[in-house]
Amino acid sequence: MEKIIASFFTKKPTLLFCIIMDLIGMASFLIPALGEWSDTIWAPLSAYVFYNTFGGLGGMLGGAFSFLEEIIPFTDIIPTFTLAWYLQNKLAPRTTSSVKSSKAQDIEDAEVIEIK
Repeated sequence: MEKIIASFFTKKPTLLFCIIMDLIGMASFLIPALGEWSDTIWAPLSAYVFYNTFGGLGGMLGGAFSFLEEIIPFTDIIPTFTLAWYLQNKLAPRTTSSVKSSKAQDIEDAEVIEIK
């Protein structure tokens, strides 16, 4: 599962950027009467920004989800960008080069014990 998640995204945005994008999406709650109408403008923009921010298949699927989340009334509370950042950075496996280097370091630091 982790390898699949890692292969979905080709770009890595910062957590701060993702939180700001989610706050912009939730800002429509501040305007009671016009809030949901402003989502008709923000939904396609959010999908476009999501796709360009994350890239790859994950960016495309996430952009579609972001569009639906913004266009469907009262679902703005879902932090789509932040959830995608979490999936990408916390659930995806570490790169193999860092795993190999840590294993090599463990071997160098090992002590040899003789059994008689």
